[in-house]
Amino acid sequence: MVAAGDAEQSSVAERLGIKPDMVVQEIGWDEDVDDDLRAAIEEQIGGDILDEDADEVIEVVLLWWRDDDGDLVDALIDAKTPMATDGVIWVLTPKNGQPGHVEPSDIAEAVSTVGLAQTSNISAAPGWSGTRLVPPKSNTKR
Repeated sequence: MVAAGDAEQSSVAERLGIKPDMVVQEIGWDEDVDDDLRAAIEEQIGGDILDEDADEVIEVVLLWWRDDDGDLVDALIDAKTPMATDGVIWVLTPKNGQPGHVEPSDIAEAVSTVGLAQTSNISAAPGWSGTRLVPPKSNTKR
């Protein structure tokens, strides 16, 4: 039997577009990340989330980002470098009112600077919001 919290996190993993056997990388892990969401993603992919030193081609990047983490543009450039052509970056930021909250305008500015497109926002986990970033359609190979 699946507990309600586990089912909710599994549902979030699915809403993040995480599918079995996907290659998922995590950047910006710290003590404050949501471990239930991480566990649900690992269960969904049937393996471990890769750390930021991974050499594989990445399908989904989870970028945990807080206001005092540095330059978001640099972090997004680093995150998109190993990403598959049709890959996705989820910028996970503390929700409004939480320590480390990042203004949506700051994310939008960084996204346009690095040549990505923002497609959606979700409530990713208790205390965390997710912003989905993808390469613009005009830049994808056919």
